[in-house]
Amino acid sequence: MNLNLELIAFLAIAFVILVSAVLVISVKEIFHSLLYLTVMFLSIAVLFIMLNAEFLAAIQVLVYAGAVVILILFAIMLTKKERGEASG
Repeated sequence: MNLNLELIAFLAIAFVILVSAVLVISVKEIFHSLLYLTVMFLSIAVLFIMLNAEFLAAIQVLVYAGAVVILILFAIMLTKKERGEASG
């Protein structure tokens, strides 16, 4: 019974990872892509917790879901042009 529950949880989390990874590359808006990337990183951390690798899960959350996503978010905010701005 316990093995079946773990298998169902693993498959559900794996499905979330696959769907969010596909959405990262297929969504037009870069901010939405960043949100799906965050979901993917956090879901991978949950898989690490299921594998009893708590240190890797903590590193995954701190480095990838924390630092990398925040860095990309700042890059988007600092380089985004205003919509009404005329070029030239």
